[in-house]
Amino acid sequence: MQTVILKLKQASIALGVLPKDLQNLVQMGVICPARRRNVCWFDMKVLLEAKVAFYLKESLGSSSELLARFTEAFSENLGQVETKDPRDICLRSRPLNHTDAVEIKIPVRSLARELKNQIPLASAFKDLPKGRKRPGWKKDFLRSIRKAAADLDDISEGEILKVVRESRVGQKKLPEITVVARSKTKSA
Repeated sequence: MQTVILKLKQASIALGVLPKDLQNLVQMGVICPARRRNVCWFDMKVLLEAKVAFYLKESLGSSSELLARFTEAFSENLGQVETKDPRDICLRSRPLNHTDAVEIKIPVRSLARELKNQIPLASAFKDLPKGRKRPGWKKDFLRSIRKAAADLDDISEGEILKVVRESRVGQKKLPEITVVARSKTKSA
């Protein structure tokens, strides 16, 4: 994997999540980035751990305690995996009464590829402290508002509300759960 070190806001851009959501993962102990002078620094390994944690959270809706345990198990295995071409990983969680385990397959290869494609966005994003505006921000903002107003000129308010409602409904959809039947193979 390439050597990349990002701050929290840049890492959130690379992961495609809100900075607050990434900060919550750090505060809950799900991921543990390096800290220097009270600033979190995310390398490629921690970014991939965070990507997997968000993937699991999105698909399973797990509690932060389970998410931290899954991420820790993944992190331990990540050190043993080739970092140039990670393979998909299957996590197993077995109840204490030694019954059959629940398996969760994580598509690490596609998540790592997605992360590598998002890294250039993060490096272009300046991590300015909150409240500090860059020079010329008002002109850029007004130009964007005028352009948006011109683009929306022929669209009614009802159509805009309809699209917003559809978008919100799409965000509330539960993850897809499918059943895959597997036969146990007997060894001689």
